[in-house]
Amino acid sequence: MCCNSIAAALISSAATTKILLKMNNQLFITTSRLIITSLSLADDSFILELVNTEGWIRFIGNRNVGSLNEARAYIEKIINNENISYWVVGLADSLEKIGIVTFIKRDYLDHHDIGFAILPAFSKKGYAYEATLGVLKELIKEYQLQRILATTLPANTNSIKLLQKLGFVFEKEIEIGKEKLHVYGADGDKFDGDAVASDRIV
Repeated sequence: MCCNSIAAALISSAATTKILLKMNNQLFITTSRLIITSLSLADDSFILELVNTEGWIRFIGNRNVGSLNEARAYIEKIINNENISYWVVGLADSLEKIGIVTFIKRDYLDHHDIGFAILPAFSKKGYAYEATLGVLKELIKEYQLQRILATTLPANTNSIKLLQKLGFVFEKEIEIGKEKLHVYGADGDKFDGDAVASDRIV
């Protein structure tokens, strides 16, 4: 599993809220192998599994979600927060849920960040790349996002490799709560054209 965060410059905070609410309700993406849809309470068992994987706990943090009820409460908290959008990544052929893509406004970043996480059984198959690229291209096309950032733990080598594959470059190191994060950046026009997902990227 890999996880990271990506931020995008928007015109104003009011426009940001409007965009996030619209994305939560309407964003639906298909790629050659994936279907990407908004998070819902029906995803409770999948979220329960995902947030308890070793990679999630190591690189994102323990969310203390240990039951379906706690998973539903976690999902409700996400859905009700206008600063957060989550989308579930599923296989197009079987509809099996394998990961998420997120778009979050964090207090310590000037702009929103995108993140991703894939179940361990589906890593190293290009799904995280394909899903993240699909979401980035759709957001940029629909909402004219200009500058995109990403943050990741220095030890998360899979995330760093994926960011580099997507065209992000290292910009700086920041410290949040005694934890160091690396910030990467890319211009939105990098994702305007067609791109081919590698079948051997995280």
